[in-house]
Amino acid sequence: MSIQILEKYFSNLTDLQKDQLGQLQGLYSEWNEKINVISRRDIDELMERHILHSLSISLFYDLDKGLDVLDIGTGGGFPGIPLAIINPTSNFVLIDSIGKKIKVVNGVCNSLGLKNCVGLHENAKHHKSIYDIALSRAVTAFDPFLEYTTPLLKNNGKILCLKGGDLSQELKNVQKSIKLFSISDKIEGEFFETKKLVQYSK
Repeated sequence: MSIQILEKYFSNLTDLQKDQLGQLQGLYSEWNEKINVISRRDIDELMERHILHSLSISLFYDLDKGLDVLDIGTGGGFPGIPLAIINPTSNFVLIDSIGKKIKVVNGVCNSLGLKNCVGLHENAKHHKSIYDIALSRAVTAFDPFLEYTTPLLKNNGKILCLKGGDLSQELKNVQKSIKLFSISDKIEGEFFETKKLVQYSK
C-alpha cells in the first residue's frame, strides 16, 4: 500500500513529510531483518496498520502546537515517529523498557533527519519529565496505565490511547473521565472498524 492512502486523509502534507513518511516502509523492513519490532505479517501492511493508524490521532487533535509529547511503550516508534513527522513544531519523546526497540527508534529518526523526536530506553514508572500529551498504542490495560502516566502530565494534560475491540470492561472505572472516539468515523476500511481513540484529561 502506497503513501497515497495517507494523502487521502492528510491533504496538507509537505513534500518533506511525504518523503519521510514514504521512507518508513523501507527503513522498517531493513531494521526488521536485524531486530524484530513488527510482526512479519504486519510489515507488508505497515502503511495502513502502523503509519495511518498512528496518524489517526491527528484527525481528532491538533498536535502541531509546540507541545511536549510522550509516547509510552513506543515499541519500534508507533505512534510517535509518524506523528512527529507531521507535527514538526512539537517535541516527541518515545520511551520503551526494551533497549533494542529504542535502537530502532533512534536509527529511524537519524535516517529521516527527524530533529523533534528522540527515543529513550526507560520504563514509564521511572520517568521524571512532564508533558502536555501522553500517547500509547495498546500498551497495557487502562487502569494501571493511568496510574503511572498521570504524574507525567502537566496541569490540563491529556492522555490519548489507541485501542481496539470491546473496551466496556477495561474502561468501566474511568467512564466519567474519558471521551471515546471511533476511528472508523474518520478512516474507512475493515482494519479500522473496531479501532478507538481514548482521551483522558487530567
